[in-house]
Amino acid sequence: MILPPPISLWPATPAWYVLGALILLVLLGLAWLGWRAWRRRSYRREALRELEAAQAPAEIAIVLKRTALAAWPRASVASLTGAEWASWLRASAPRARLTEAMAQRIAELAYLPVMPPGAKDAARNWIRRHDLRA
Repeated sequence: MILPPPISLWPATPAWYVLGALILLVLLGLAWLGWRAWRRRSYRREALRELEAAQAPAEIAIVLKRTALAAWPRASVASLTGAEWASWLRASAPRARLTEAMAQRIAELAYLPVMPPGAKDAARNWIRRHDLRA
């Protein structure tokens, strides 16, 4: 009895090579886009680390201002204080759902001697959810 040769596991036609190359290119493209997105969000990760280490209200205010300056042009953020800063915080992070009172409390952190309740959580929420398109 004569047996046929064993079936090769390697693709037999050039079309499989083209398909394999296309799949590899798509995977490399997705990896590159993921890496770019990860790099773009590095300022958020750094801000969250600094926020966790912050103990005083003024330190939290500094972290928020640094985060805003890292994401938006200096000319549009650096001069904001008080009510303008609070309004900008709310407008730049609609998904954070900051109330006016909480945004005002965050805006006044630099001048408070004691940490208001919920301020650190609201700052963390803003850092995670601010929208660069706002």
